[in-house]
Amino acid sequence: MRIVIRGTVQGVGFRPAVYRAAERCGATGTVRNDGSAVFIDTDKGEELLGELLSDLPPLARIESVEKVPADPPSGTGFSIVPSEGSGSGMSIPADSAICDRCVSEMFGDGRRRGYPFTTCTDCGPRFTLLRGMPYDRPMTSMSGFPPCPECGREFGSPGDRRFHHQTIACPACGPSYRLETKDGTFTDDPVGRLAGILDDGGRAIVKGWGGMHICCTLDRISDLRGWYGRGQKPFAIMARDMDTIERYGTPTPDEAAVLQSPERPIVLVRKVPCDETEDASPGLDTIGLFLPYTGMHHLLFSKLDHDALVMTSANPPGEPMAVEDRDARRIDVDTWLLHDQPIVNRADDTVVRMLGPRTQYIRRSRGYVPFRLDIPLKGSAVALGAQENLSGAIACDGRVWPTQYIGNGEKIGVPEYLEEAVRTQMALTGCRPDAVAVDLHPGYSNRRFGRLLAEECGAELVEVQHHWAHAASLMVDNGIDGCVALTLDGTGHGDDGTAWGGEVLIADLDRYVRAGHLQSIPLLGGDKALYDLRRLRFAIDRMNGEDNHDFTDSEAAVLGKMMDRSVTTSSMGRVLDAISYTLGVCTRRSYDGEPAMKLETLLNRGRLVEGYRPETKGNVVMTAELFSRIDPKDRPEDVAYSMVHGIVEELCQIAIDAADSSGIGPVGLTGGVSYNSAISCMFTNTVISSNHVATLHSQVPNGDCGISTGQVAVALKRIQ
Repeated sequence: MRIVIRGTVQGVGFRPAVYRAAERCGATGTVRNDGSAVFIDTDKGEELLGELLSDLPPLARIESVEKVPADPPSGTGFSIVPSEGSGSGMSIPADSAICDRCVSEMFGDGRRRGYPFTTCTDCGPRFTLLRGMPYDRPMTSMSGFPPCPECGREFGSPGDRRFHHQTIACPACGPSYRLETKDGTFTDDPVGRLAGILDDGGRAIVKGWGGMHICCTLDRISDLRGWYGRGQKPFAIMARDMDTIERYGTPTPDEAAVLQSPERPIVLVRKVPCDETEDASPGLDTIGLFLPYTGMHHLLFSKLDHDALVMTSANPPGEPMAVEDRDARRIDVDTWLLHDQPIVNRADDTVVRMLGPRTQYIRRSRGYVPFRLDIPLKGSAVALGAQENLSGAIACDGRVWPTQYIGNGEKIGVPEYLEEAVRTQMALTGCRPDAVAVDLHPGYSNRRFGRLLAEECGAELVEVQHHWAHAASLMVDNGIDGCVALTLDGTGHGDDGTAWGGEVLIADLDRYVRAGHLQSIPLLGGDKALYDLRRLRFAIDRMNGEDNHDFTDSEAAVLGKMMDRSVTTSSMGRVLDAISYTLGVCTRRSYDGEPAMKLETLLNRGRLVEGYRPETKGNVVMTAELFSRIDPKDRPEDVAYSMVHGIVEELCQIAIDAADSSGIGPVGLTGGVSYNSAISCMFTNTVISSNHVATLHSQVPNGDCGISTGQVAVALKRIQ
């Protein structure tokens, strides 16, 4: 019998597990892989399969098992044969945090004592070191480190947990760390030396899996902000252990489970108020926390007096995270902890927040890529996302494969990184696209690559409206073929030439209809209004026929002339910005989403009071006049909550009415605004009270990092 197994079966110790199962049941035959599946030829197929399924490797995930009649294998015994070919489709897992057994080994008395590259078939980097398929050592960044005799013995021993572990290594044969300072290079206890520098207040860059971090102790955050030019944007904190996590945050049981999962993402949890947490995330109720996931991290904390470190992506200003030593040295820190194992695929830390038991991805990357979503559409397509929070997506053989998080397309090197990630994913999946999808906005930087790739492959270039792509991503995420969606975000190019962002769309993968939206507000000075929030309030006051005293008379005269000439926006994000400014929460935006994120602290404390339900005219929710109703006797948190609650309820009612008239069941919420837990709860409670299903994200990021998944689905539908 021949057994063909597909799923996550590369780089997880799957062939060794088959070998051990064969030994237990006395089967003869062979096992091999081709990069997309595992093939087992054996005389005892059913018995072997039963043994295998009863004891799968921890990282393995089986999607299908096919049994094919075949001649009995010749010879005696059972063997693992070399991989053949390079089958299409990625069947390897994402990077997985070092397992407890390997941590114990690092701190034991064996030959891997203190060795930071200790891993086994149950843990360690996978995607970030992979050059191609099948997953064998020559196709990884370990190809330059031939195993020593002792590692070779473990590799060939069926009873060893490193049997056929492709990245097996030890201090005698594997990669190594060194510490570079302005005074020289040190290979003797580099991690211990680094710990001393950090404890003394130094700043460092450390190279890990998939990229590098800038790090310092929490008492140095203020200095770090000044040096790094990051005045208010939150920093992620890596904590020694769960006891330390609970010093700085109050994770729910669901958040604690995700924090300790093998993926080890950054999790946004409610923070414990103190100087350190306020320094880390000024003005927010939450803080991003995560646990050590590499051997180096565990060694560092074992030698460090402090119990937590800032760990933020190391990049020259405006550029992608550094993976090359030369790029790290361009950043002027006190010391650099570097190693000699190449990083093949860059991957930032994943960032999530929980909505009850539901995981919502803000940034899906290390530990969660590669991953795939089934889609009932054939053909091949590529999508390139929007402009900020970029990711790409590849679709083929009825599956969508999003890339890792890329970054902001306006920044130096990011379009090139997007192209690199997309081409890598195309090679790993064997995709040659029939369509290439891009955002409708004519000025986005990734459109150049889109045109190039379409010409190169003879593919159709498909422009997809931004909010339709959001709605489509929600459909793919939930396996549905249509919905009415609230698509709420900052701004996206509308099909009428204005900036959208507070939309109700009736959508499937063929088309969309704009069923309703928020009132449009002029963006005085274009992008300047995104940062100088006074301009938003000035425009709103003029719309209400009221005076505004935030500007001098001459400034007001200039802005007044812009009212009829500026681009307008229906953005929910801009309304939240204006509320945040009006209530004194945030007067100027210094990073993406800052005013709305800080407003969430008020929303979480507010209660509903009368007088803040907006009027809806036709299908337009009138937001401007709400600002003239603000009563100074009402608490700011109640004003914020009531204004936002009223807007969300009106949008939900438009959506529910549209769903009723269209015979559509799912009513969904998507876009960057949907990360706001208070707004998500308002939406869910309102929709649940109707006869419709409240539909939210769970695998695809809510924000622009998920746009490419929606784009690629629309493109596939176009070419059917």
